[in-house]
Amino acid sequence: MRIALIHALRHSPPPIEAAFARLWPEAELCNLLDDSLSADLARTGMLDHAMTERFLTLGRYARNTGADAILFTCSAFGPCIEAVIADLAPMPVLKPNQAMIDQAVAHGGRVGLLATFGPTLATMPAEFPSGWPVQTALAQGALAALDAGDVSRHDALAARQALTLRDCDVIALAQFSLARAAAAVAAATGKPVLTTPDCAIQALRRQLLG
Repeated sequence: MRIALIHALRHSPPPIEAAFARLWPEAELCNLLDDSLSADLARTGMLDHAMTERFLTLGRYARNTGADAILFTCSAFGPCIEAVIADLAPMPVLKPNQAMIDQAVAHGGRVGLLATFGPTLATMPAEFPSGWPVQTALAQGALAALDAGDVSRHDALAARQALTLRDCDVIALAQFSLARAAAAVAAATGKPVLTTPDCAIQALRRQLLG
């Protein structure tokens, strides 16, 4: 099986590749990265027609590589990914968050949603069932630390901000790049922690292999 992975942050490939190595090492991976997507969204704050067209182009390119499925790892672009899902149907195309959201809802109770990229928290809560209790938290400065190569500071800032979610029943890490901080967040809060890479791979494998 060839799985095309489409990224909008340069920090996203390592955690998803590590998760595939643990959970589905037989899968053949194809990585497509355009980190100008996240930069442009951070600057404009808009998921407009032009942005959707860029996602459609990436999705069609991934299909043309011979991919059996596509997994997007960019959690702030839900409406753009939905356009790709419709465009490439019935090809399996997974949004980065859906499997984790499903697991969080199955866990029950209030969900703490932790992010390091602000636009993610503008779109992702709406992907939960209507009325589901979701508390959000943004780890300010963590993504900048990761950009600078200071992974320890990234994880520490994520864990510190996660303390504001201690009243939640489960904590969901809203970005693939945050998966590396899962152990630190769990240690700080004592709560179950879900990551997008693990949840997405488990769901994708079930969908393709049964």
